[in-house]
Amino acid sequence: MCPGLQSFQVLFDRGEPALFPHEAYRLYGELGFPAAPDGRPWIYSNFVQSLDGVASFKGLHPTGADISRSAEDRWLMDLLRAHADALLLGANTLAEETQFLRQSRNPASRGPVYAIEDEHCLELRSRVAHRAETNIIVTGGAALDLSQYAVFDGDRVDAVIITTAPGARRLAERHSHPHVRVIVAGEGELVDLPQAMRRLRVELGIERLLCEGGPTLYGYMSRAALMDEKFITVAPLEIGVIIPPEQKAPGWRDSGTPAPRPTTFNAPGFTFETAPEWHWMSCRKVRDHQFNRYRRAQP
Repeated sequence: MCPGLQSFQVLFDRGEPALFPHEAYRLYGELGFPAAPDGRPWIYSNFVQSLDGVASFKGLHPTGADISRSAEDRWLMDLLRAHADALLLGANTLAEETQFLRQSRNPASRGPVYAIEDEHCLELRSRVAHRAETNIIVTGGAALDLSQYAVFDGDRVDAVIITTAPGARRLAERHSHPHVRVIVAGEGELVDLPQAMRRLRVELGIERLLCEGGPTLYGYMSRAALMDEKFITVAPLEIGVIIPPEQKAPGWRDSGTPAPRPTTFNAPGFTFETAPEWHWMSCRKVRDHQFNRYRRAQP
């Protein structure tokens, strides 16, 4: 556990108790989850946002870490990963974060591998999940060169791709990564997310799935009523949805029209009649950061 981390102050918590005591719960307190529903995993997300709901500065500071600026938030990501059988991410998120690493740190970077860093959380996961860490990438078009991304190497995490029938054909034509599992869900250009979640449960035995983004994938998962819970870190920053003209490129369109920053939900939304309600399950704080947990109310 990283030195200097502060304990989370529990303001209230209505969540399930942990299955057993563990050192990983010392900072945060107990964390448990209900059983998975029939036919698909229990699915929860983790995002950081500003006070005004923005999920990224974009431009030269596009990551959630640029907003959170909190070691405790980064550690909480590991705790949430420890309870998941697999992580779910959109291909656009993988591509954008890889591009960011190449531009800001190492031109030869092959992108992130989404894995647990904290040793206590790793040990907790070995007792909770009983399987290798797994990254599941969702892509409709499957326009990925797998050799360009370290996540598909198979040396640190197992990799799975969810795509459509046309996307699977494109992958088979372009790439040879026999250790990467490809799951087909959808006959057109868009992934059938409910079908994909059913296949993850039936074929891979995944009972708890952590959706780490991006906002577009999360939005479509929520529209399909597939999100059960969401963990949201609220950072004490006010950012604004419209990128200001003084922000360094990229982030300003060639036309001069202000470009928007994403919120945590970047998909077609709901109407007044269909907007889902959420129960506020827990609230913690560290300094001026707020750490919330919400559970989707049953219709």
